[in-house]
Amino acid sequence: MQMPDPNPAILAKKAALVERLQEVLPADAVITDAAETRAYECDALTAYKCPPLAVILPASTQEVSEALAICHEMGVPVVPRGSGTSLAGGALPTADSVILGVARLADVLETDYDNRFIRVQTGRTNLSVTGAVEEHGFFYAPDPSSQLACAIAGNIAMNSGGAHCLKYGVTTNNLMGVTMVLMDGTVMELGGAHLEAEGYDLLGLICGSEGQLGVVTEATLRILRKPEGARPVLIGFDSNEVAGACVSDIIKAGVLPVAIEFMDRPCIRATEDFAKAGYPDCEALLIIEVEGSDAEIDEQLALIEGIARQHDPVELRQSRSAEESAKIWLGRKSAFGAMGNINDYMCLDGTIPVSQLPYVLRRIGEMSAQYGLDVANVFHAGDGNMHPLILFDANKPGDLELCEEFGAEILKLCVEVGGCLTGEHGVGIEKRDLMAHQYAPDDLAAQMDVKDVFDPKWLLNPAKVFPLDSSDPRRAA
Repeated sequence: MQMPDPNPAILAKKAALVERLQEVLPADAVITDAAETRAYECDALTAYKCPPLAVILPASTQEVSEALAICHEMGVPVVPRGSGTSLAGGALPTADSVILGVARLADVLETDYDNRFIRVQTGRTNLSVTGAVEEHGFFYAPDPSSQLACAIAGNIAMNSGGAHCLKYGVTTNNLMGVTMVLMDGTVMELGGAHLEAEGYDLLGLICGSEGQLGVVTEATLRILRKPEGARPVLIGFDSNEVAGACVSDIIKAGVLPVAIEFMDRPCIRATEDFAKAGYPDCEALLIIEVEGSDAEIDEQLALIEGIARQHDPVELRQSRSAEESAKIWLGRKSAFGAMGNINDYMCLDGTIPVSQLPYVLRRIGEMSAQYGLDVANVFHAGDGNMHPLILFDANKPGDLELCEEFGAEILKLCVEVGGCLTGEHGVGIEKRDLMAHQYAPDDLAAQMDVKDVFDPKWLLNPAKVFPLDSSDPRRAA
């Protein structure tokens, strides 16, 4: 993956830059030691690494503002970083950039249960938002698999979803307002603790902008009452295509579960060895969860099981206790870690129309044979957000490049059937050069025009999202 060469003029400013940053930040908030900056040389896309010029860890919006103003004045690029769980290289630094980590921005600033919102600093982890309100019977809905570690800042940057996004939506559907610092240090407020902001939907623009427009330091998030109850059902099938057809039929029937998760045989086997969740021996597995009162749950599951039986499932098992439910979800939540326990893999993220699931799963199987690389499938089937895991050997010359080529073909397939390149992982560097496959030149130009407005010097999160051959002239202007 090509990255721009570092600018020697910026490298030469390092000592002066560090001195100025140390004037506005605590001594331990400016990291320059080579051994310590190595911790920030990549995110969860570990195939690509580059030590940054320096790392800063501000603890307030004011500190972020002052630090960005210095970098802006000196012409130094800045890479915003949440918890570093990005699977698309969204926080990969360049050698002439400063990493701005938000880990110290972790406070709860305000909680309002009557109006159902919480305001937090964006370094706070996803799961800890629910942890702050659950004793009062509330929760925060978006639940990425990395929710124990991922930061709200990264969730906003990539518009993250999770297993329960089918019913509750992704981050943009649960984000009410932000405090954001522009590259020149300007602090702006968008949205807030009300139903909808007036004027242009700038909040919708910021959510999913991948750190290209500003650094979000505070967020007002919608919290919801916990449902009366919830219950998952496991349904096993003898082929991926049949499982995909079952998902399509459930959605067409107008049933809205809180989640529909898909796992294929390689993932089932790895997860069962890892988490001992008691999954059946089958080719494909669906985990479908519904919620409500006991009567509502029984009615919804009866409809779902009726549809599933039309596809001749090899096993259909409804949870009968909180312990069984937790075990079912433990397996799914452990899937990525379980696969990493047995093989190197690259996790993709593309979205397709649910009706295309059977066809796309078949084509992925055919391409797997063509490229000679195995694929494990685990994804949010209800909204067509796929996460194929391509298995490869990182120590075998050429295997990474073959894996990337295969992954690009899968993502192109997603676009060709009416989907898009990403559902929740973002573009980062991983899909940057595929953007022209989804967007016409005029579409890309319009997106870069927006970047020009917020970050005229193109200093924020360099070499991400936009193809380098398109964005180079903008950065040089």
